[in-house]
Amino acid sequence: MKHPLLASAAWLLCWCAAAQPKAAIDSIEKLLPTQKDSTLCQSYNELTWLYRTVDRQKAIGYGEQAVALAQKTGFLKGEAQAYNDLGILYMDQLEMTRAKDMYRKSMQLRQSMNDEKGMAGLHLKLGIIYNKEGYYDSALGAGQRALALYEKLNDSFAIATALNNIGSVNSHVGNVDGALRYHTRALAIREAINDVAGMAASYVNVGNAYVLLSQFQAAIPYLEKAEAYCRAINQYEFLASALNNLGICYLSLQQFGKARPFAEEAYDIRSQLDDRRGLVNSSNVLARIYTGLKDYLAAEQVLQKALVLTDSMESNLQERVKIYEALSTTYEASGQYSKALQAERLRLKYTDSLQVTDMNARFTEMETRYQTLEKEKKIREQEFSIAKRNYWIAGIAGLLVLGGLLGFSYYKRFKLRKEKELQTRLMQQQEAATKAVMEAEENERRRIAAELHDGVGQMMSAARMNLSALESELASLSPDEKTRLEKITSMVDESCKEVRAVSHHMMPNALLKKGLAAAVREFVDKIDSRVLKVTLHTEGLNDRIEANTETMLYRVMQECINNVIKHSGAQQLDLSLINDADGLSITIEDNGKGFDVQAALAQDGIGLKNINTRIAFLKGEVEWDSQPGRGTVVSIHVPPATSISSPQL
Repeated sequence: MKHPLLASAAWLLCWCAAAQPKAAIDSIEKLLPTQKDSTLCQSYNELTWLYRTVDRQKAIGYGEQAVALAQKTGFLKGEAQAYNDLGILYMDQLEMTRAKDMYRKSMQLRQSMNDEKGMAGLHLKLGIIYNKEGYYDSALGAGQRALALYEKLNDSFAIATALNNIGSVNSHVGNVDGALRYHTRALAIREAINDVAGMAASYVNVGNAYVLLSQFQAAIPYLEKAEAYCRAINQYEFLASALNNLGICYLSLQQFGKARPFAEEAYDIRSQLDDRRGLVNSSNVLARIYTGLKDYLAAEQVLQKALVLTDSMESNLQERVKIYEALSTTYEASGQYSKALQAERLRLKYTDSLQVTDMNARFTEMETRYQTLEKEKKIREQEFSIAKRNYWIAGIAGLLVLGGLLGFSYYKRFKLRKEKELQTRLMQQQEAATKAVMEAEENERRRIAAELHDGVGQMMSAARMNLSALESELASLSPDEKTRLEKITSMVDESCKEVRAVSHHMMPNALLKKGLAAAVREFVDKIDSRVLKVTLHTEGLNDRIEANTETMLYRVMQECINNVIKHSGAQQLDLSLINDADGLSITIEDNGKGFDVQAALAQDGIGLKNINTRIAFLKGEVEWDSQPGRGTVVSIHVPPATSISSPQL
């Protein structure tokens, strides 16, 4: 053993960690009968966190009590904290859907309180979940939003954490160069603030990135620094990773003797930590080193131990493929060709099984999602049935109690029904009129766009052709006359471009052919990033939504973006379009100078009124969150569309 005291030290740390929460729990629980309102809610939240490592079910129970009490007393901060802690508990239990639900509820409350630091932390947590689930675009979007908020708050420690998380996502999607850039930025910040633990992690991450890029000479200095820092703070997990990668570097440089002690120590540490997947990885590295040193027996022994270890692991097919590949190489190098062939056959067998398992896992995930939707549907049906039955009971009881006033009640109901019918007809007429106006407006836009493109545009193109022909025929023109003719031709060219630009602005081709997300992306791509940096996150918009809804939402976003460009003075604009079972949610957030919402709505300007009118027509809601000096957030929610239209080609 390279570290004989490691196991006892780990046991002592665990014992101390367990003893401290127990004492704190006892002292807080004794005070509960004497507390109420926000103080009691805070105690519930403390117990939720303390019970997290002791009894998770009790932790969840206290968290739910905190939510109920906070809602009853209007304690928004306590409710947001409770949802945050419950999300962490569910993430610990790998219940990612419930964790995301908790985080989103906490996010809404923190947005209402303008708690930017809390919002940034939730974006980080959501990014971690998306990364684990394989939704890397969403993970990157959440990480970038967290980074923007932390940069706004000038929180160096948190900025480095966000950069580190974004780097990890880039590693997962195979963008190692991008991962290296983010990890290097995180390392520079952590060095500047002397964050020793963070520096240890960042040195490991930067070194690992260079290893993945096969730049082993560049990786070694970072991994050596990582080793020193990890030893200084007893961070054994990162230390094992740094040592293992140092072994890989020297192995790849054919320096087997130098690689051996690093790989062996990494193997010993992971044995002490019972890191089984890490042990399998270390076994493969050690076996390659032993093979390079021609110690074939040692290589075979370490790989056979790894095979036995995989028997106790779930999802072990990938590890077995790597082990049999290493065994095949070792046997071939030692001249044991029959064993090498057998190992290769087993590698191919487990490779096929791994592919089948991946497909089965995908089918299982799809089935689980389907079953979840079915359960939710049944729950809604049961709730509707119960509500319907309760209405019937209440109605019958009301008729019995009010039997003596039946005549008067009948008259009143008849009168109210007529008034309601009249009001309904008026609302229907208003909706029809609004729809007709908006459809007429869009049809007129299409007509004008077509006229500009097919009529004026064609005439301008014909004029340009005639000018070109005339220019070639008039060879005897003086220099001054040629210059004037060239200016006229240039003006016709600019006019053609302007006609095409106006035509496209009035009815973008991307909106007609590819849908809302593509049209918005094409629109923001035209914005100069040096003036306004725009980030766009879309989710759930693979299927087309109803055409009229698409057009109205595009006009709304176009109006909002134009307002940001013209009035806000912002440098950053974040756009989010998420379409799910609850409907379509749009968030438009800038870091500009903001404005007085009530004053703007009270003015005669038609921009904000048009936005409100269009969203109201779609039965949606729009919220304006802005004050002078702190930017603007526009939140739009449109309920699920009643119909789906096929793409317009």
